[in-house]
Amino acid sequence: MSPDEVLIAAGRLASAGEPFALATVVNVVRPASTRRGDRAVVTPDGRLSGWIGGACSEPIVVREALRALGDGESRLLRIGPPGTEEDSDAGVVSAESMCASEGIVEVLVEPQLPKPLLAIVGDSPSARTLADLARTIGWRVSEGHQEGADAVVVASMGHGDEEALTAALASGTGYVGLVASSRRASVVLAALRDQGIDEEEVARVRSPAGLDLGPSSQEEIAVAILAELVAWRHTTRVGGYVPSQEVVDPVCGMVVSVQAAKEVVELEGVAYAFCGAHCRKRFEEDPARYLSAETT
Repeated sequence: MSPDEVLIAAGRLASAGEPFALATVVNVVRPASTRRGDRAVVTPDGRLSGWIGGACSEPIVVREALRALGDGESRLLRIGPPGTEEDSDAGVVSAESMCASEGIVEVLVEPQLPKPLLAIVGDSPSARTLADLARTIGWRVSEGHQEGADAVVVASMGHGDEEALTAALASGTGYVGLVASSRRASVVLAALRDQGIDEEEVARVRSPAGLDLGPSSQEEIAVAILAELVAWRHTTRVGGYVPSQEVVDPVCGMVVSVQAAKEVVELEGVAYAFCGAHCRKRFEEDPARYLSAETT
């Protein structure tokens, strides 16, 4: 996959609302098998598509890409021979390559996390205003119920409120809000209980939805809801991505991502992950040597 094809693939992932990390080679000290401008995308399953230097660099880039997807922070990664970490600059993540090459490769790893998906049920003025405001700040918006939505706001003003809330709660949506007066909200929530929805689930419904601004117009209610949604997003992991578990390669000592590891050996019911085939082969030749080193 060429650098241009990597960007096309990244665009497709972004359009589909899929999380990924873009890795770009920004500097090379020869000898190295890559060059400035080489790129790859890394998806949450640990799959790397593109070129950033082959087997010596790939497991390190994948590991840092998955870390970036977990914390949402970009990082500059420097991969080089032993001693690279000692020469590291502040703010640069340094890692030692296990290959014989003495070259250095610097890679910019940028996580691309999809904006939250907000489903708005109803065609009231507050619903229409909320949709416009959410799009303005970059959120994805679905008008009507949408499977996989991160947040659902029911602003149908009494037209099918119970059905919309039941669907939202059943889908496990993180934020569920109802635009209604206190009296109307109590009637709707009582109807949910009568349907057999347990109290813990009913308590997830935020009503009245939005920050308390006092008596407000429909448009102001939309502003209050968006403010609450933004605050909720900053205190909640949105997008469903779970950071990868990491283990230490018992042969070379490199930290590797479990879900991205291509080389795994199971021994006496325990799975060991390796940075590459060379470490796996050395382990298989003499497992006791490396397992005894782990316990000393």
